[in-house]
Amino acid sequence: MGTDLCERLTKAKQSGRVPKITAYNRIDGPGSSLDLREFQEAFWRLPEGPIPMDEEEFAEWSKNLPRTVGITIDIGCVVEAHPMEPNNIGIVSHDYGVQEAMEAGHVPYQKDLWLLKILDLFGLSGVRFELHNLIPGIRSSGLGGSATASTAVCLLANELADAGFTGEQIVAAASLVEQDMGVSITGTQEQSNVVFGGVVDYVWFPWGVPGLGGSYGSSIRRTLLEEEEYPKLASRIRIYHSGRERASTDVNAVWRQRLSEPTGYELHRRKLGLAYDFREGLRRQDWDRVMHSVRHYREVRVELCPDYMTEECWDIQGQCERFGAESFPLGAGGGGAVLVFSPSVDKMDALSELLAPVYRRIEFNVRSCGHQLENVRESHPDR
Repeated sequence: MGTDLCERLTKAKQSGRVPKITAYNRIDGPGSSLDLREFQEAFWRLPEGPIPMDEEEFAEWSKNLPRTVGITIDIGCVVEAHPMEPNNIGIVSHDYGVQEAMEAGHVPYQKDLWLLKILDLFGLSGVRFELHNLIPGIRSSGLGGSATASTAVCLLANELADAGFTGEQIVAAASLVEQDMGVSITGTQEQSNVVFGGVVDYVWFPWGVPGLGGSYGSSIRRTLLEEEEYPKLASRIRIYHSGRERASTDVNAVWRQRLSEPTGYELHRRKLGLAYDFREGLRRQDWDRVMHSVRHYREVRVELCPDYMTEECWDIQGQCERFGAESFPLGAGGGGAVLVFSPSVDKMDALSELLAPVYRRIEFNVRSCGHQLENVRESHPDR
């Protein structure tokens, strides 16, 4: 039968309290791409012994497993649920000028309809989801925008349908639909960031955690910095937009192809240790260790696919080197966003004065949560 929301959402709209979710993007850094399904499967090996509870022992136990560190930032999107004619569903993206509507249960398996398909998966009708970005002019930019939108739609639909999917099931659903429908090459880091949030180490378990269950989308998560420590990190990082965008799928495709070659496989395998160094550098607030991991991870990515760095990215890196800093194109580099990291706050400020007149700075704050739901309980009369 499904759940028709037309009547409930009409009342919610009249009261000015439509259900909505704000979902936040991430900064990735070293460990990026190790969350892709093929990479999780290629590098995962059963670790010895049970999962340690002690933090030091866990770090050593997980050292050779695929992992990604997510840093949640207050850039992302808002999704609102509005009433629609009964038995119909719709998606409106204000930033991309997209508007789709169809009869519920009859959405074709087409790339351009992936958000509508996600909405349909939850058995909803009489509802239209409207999306807009928190910052005008910032679409994805390498910050995981499409994955953030997919996960936000999943989370809000899960609440409205009272479906009861777990967080890790939401991660899997958002990732697999986007990947399998050909929208983008994605893994589980952006989705996990939206569901869980914070400055978090995600150790990936592509078939679930042994003894605990789960499946694709599963991870063991460890918080690396508490909220009161965020300013120490935020003062050492900046994001600039290079001004050039290209298709990230091209670079991702090369990285995936290199995984099947012996030399490419070994280069990719080096990322495991560098992602671990990034994790430990953040946890211990060893900023030089963080910088070195950023530098070497970028170098491995360039060796695997030189097109990862555009001319503008190389210019930013050249300016960074003058100030003892490092740069890292986010995602696969196609969105144009570049992370700049410096272990020195003073040198970062000086570098920013040089970069800001040339490249657009993307302002952000580090956040402890990946999403916020509003007005959901009011739309459920039985709750």
